[in-house]
Amino acid sequence: MIKKIVIVLGILVGIVIILAAIAINEFKPDENLILNFIKDNPDRAAIALIRNDSVIAKKNPDKVMPLASTVKIILAIEYAIQSSKKEINPDEKVPINELSKFYIPNTDGGAHPSWLKSVKDKTTNNSISIREIAKGMIKYSSNANTEWLGKKLGLENINARIDSLGIKQHAKIYNIASSLFVGKERFPKIKGKKLENKLRALSIEEYIAVTNKVHKKLLTDSVYKKDIGDFGLNMQRIWSDNLPGSTVNEYVEIMRKINAKTYFNLETHKYLDEVMEMAIVNPATKQWLEYSGMKRGSTAFVFTNALYATDKKGNKTELAYFFNNLEHHEKKMLMASSNEFKLKILTNKEFRNKLASKLNE
Repeated sequence: MIKKIVIVLGILVGIVIILAAIAINEFKPDENLILNFIKDNPDRAAIALIRNDSVIAKKNPDKVMPLASTVKIILAIEYAIQSSKKEINPDEKVPINELSKFYIPNTDGGAHPSWLKSVKDKTTNNSISIREIAKGMIKYSSNANTEWLGKKLGLENINARIDSLGIKQHAKIYNIASSLFVGKERFPKIKGKKLENKLRALSIEEYIAVTNKVHKKLLTDSVYKKDIGDFGLNMQRIWSDNLPGSTVNEYVEIMRKINAKTYFNLETHKYLDEVMEMAIVNPATKQWLEYSGMKRGSTAFVFTNALYATDKKGNKTELAYFFNNLEHHEKKMLMASSNEFKLKILTNKEFRNKLASKLNE
């Protein structure tokens, strides 16, 4: 009997080891995983790559897809322009409690708490500068910081900035943290499939109008946010689908504007660069990269990324790639391979040629 138990335990241990090995291998960073996914899933993927003003590869460049947190680049630009024009003071101190009004626990992957820990030495009397709030929006992707900045900068100004940048395909930007409560606010007594149908029936104008109501409540009612209502996976999909969307073509052009260092004036770049260009922390990377900026975003179904870089030889690269309608394991795989994919594009001509060749087949 004991011998049989030992054998069974041995088999179970073996299975666990095999499964662990499969899992490790499945999500081992590999730039080709992303390349192949884009090629094999044209209905769920889009990419645009420009190198030294030459288009290297484009797939579904005009396909509108949810941006998730990549949309925060627009807010960073508006912050920089208003700062350069002295319309806001980037060093103005803001009470942490004002930001906390828009922090919804367990909905941002720990982004806001992580940011707060990182700026402990930069707070004074439990207050933090707008400059640091903007950095936290990009580097840590704090949705609370984003919603506060949207209020400070003015959503009407942010949306007008889309037009002034020459962006044609871009949905209206609204309060993303507040949008988590649309179901609860608009249909407080409905749950499940009925709620799902009701939410899908809302026009985007009606949807945004509800987010504005929620935003006002979050400003004054600290109890309201403690109950998010029915926000199961189906509701999360509706929330994800309704997020502001755009195309890789538009975002790769935004990256080109920032990377050129001539589209915006020097004063604007002073504020924009310190917010966008915080990624170069690896000493090895600093040896060959002059500067680089990026923002990525994700939901349970979406993964997006936009970046620009200029290396020490003066080569300029702009890249945007968006994915939607992902399964959990697909998103995990794409995110795990994202850094390898970007690094190969920035440093390996053969891989850039391979990308162009495969996507043009």
